[in-house]
Amino acid sequence: MSHKAGFVNIVGNPNVGKSTLINALMGERLSVVTFKAQTTRHRIMGIYNEDDFQIVFSDTPGVLQPNYKLQESMLTFSKSALVDADILLYVTDVVEVPDKNNDFVEKVEQLKVPIFLLINKVDLSDQEKLGDLVDKWKTIMPQAEIIPISAAQKFNLDYLMKRIKSLLPEASPYFGKDQWTDKPARFFVTEIIRGKILLYYSEEVPYSVEVAVEEFKEEDYKIFIRAVIYVERESQKGIIIGKGGLALKKVATESRHELEHFFNKKIFLETYVKVDKDWRSSDKELHNFGYELD
Repeated sequence: MSHKAGFVNIVGNPNVGKSTLINALMGERLSVVTFKAQTTRHRIMGIYNEDDFQIVFSDTPGVLQPNYKLQESMLTFSKSALVDADILLYVTDVVEVPDKNNDFVEKVEQLKVPIFLLINKVDLSDQEKLGDLVDKWKTIMPQAEIIPISAAQKFNLDYLMKRIKSLLPEASPYFGKDQWTDKPARFFVTEIIRGKILLYYSEEVPYSVEVAVEEFKEEDYKIFIRAVIYVERESQKGIIIGKGGLALKKVATESRHELEHFFNKKIFLETYVKVDKDWRSSDKELHNFGYELD
């Protein structure tokens, strides 16, 4: 029996629902999903396996004009997704202006692989507005197959999967059939904690935060984790900890509950806050946190 395998890369602007989409397609919580832009900072692969095919989905940070080195690294992840794609999913939504990021769209148009332009959040629109939006995108990206979807409601995702499977190239699996992501367990610890910080803190503070796991000790039924939350300013440290440590306690408690669900084990979580001044603009620190730089 022949086997199909390929890289299906997901790109688009911030907050159009890319992470919600990959989570829905995978049936796993691979990417942090919040209402805030710039939630995804890394390129995250989700490996979908069946007997006769393997789809390597790749979620990327939203495309933006970088203001500091962290955002430059995020843009590098997005651009890399255009290089190794067998199939590209360009995600937009019913709110976004089609010409929002013409430079990146032009790069997408130059690709020689199948492109699906996914108009997300159609449950928030009506038929007439959606029809007008489809017509505009047909003009901007004529070679793409346009599919209206709702990642949150899972509308049209079965059809999308059917089309993806039909276009996969014949190839052996790129990863083991029992593997579902390219990221280690520690990565998801940092993402879950950072996700809670994005939810519970306002304005610039969440974007100045990075999380590192200093200890991850797994036993049969439990995991011991020590995580450090890094901020750029002493004032931000005080905000993260909160009065009497209550804010940090809330983040730790909510993170522990989600980690227990994610790993299906009892979690013992210790969290600390440290200041690492201007880490978002430091090549050395960004490298230590796992970011790629041009």
